[in-house]
Amino acid sequence: MISLNDDLQQYVLDLPLPTLAFFTLVETTAKLVDVSESYWKAQGLNGARIRILVELMKEGGTMLPSKLAQQIGVTKPNISLLLTPLENEGLIRRDNHPRDGRKSVISITNEGQHLLIHNLPANRQQVSAKMNVLNDEELKQLLALLRKLKEA
Repeated sequence: MISLNDDLQQYVLDLPLPTLAFFTLVETTAKLVDVSESYWKAQGLNGARIRILVELMKEGGTMLPSKLAQQIGVTKPNISLLLTPLENEGLIRRDNHPRDGRKSVISITNEGQHLLIHNLPANRQQVSAKMNVLNDEELKQLLALLRKLKEA
């Protein structure tokens, strides 16, 4: 008779193809994120905070906290916790919304922009080194597949 432990182990080992693909994607993503995180840690920086600065720049340097929370996948209360250290370090500032005094807008400061200018190229170089195991055609195919999954 097979024990529950053996049955469970077999269940987690015998993955259907879609489940195997999912977990392989998750594990691969975690390894690639570690490359980036290791770079930021070596610089004495926090990757999650850098992501906030990058998202702000993608939007022209200013955005609503609620939209920022949505972009990085955190709750509205958690975005405040992430923004406070950045504000204390002078990398962002909070201002009153120009049309709705109940809201605030977050803007990246010159100091925040200089931090990105100084660090993003080397970070991207390290990430690219890992991604370069794929040729251009494979990268294009990967991008198409990831976009398809994202839109599903």
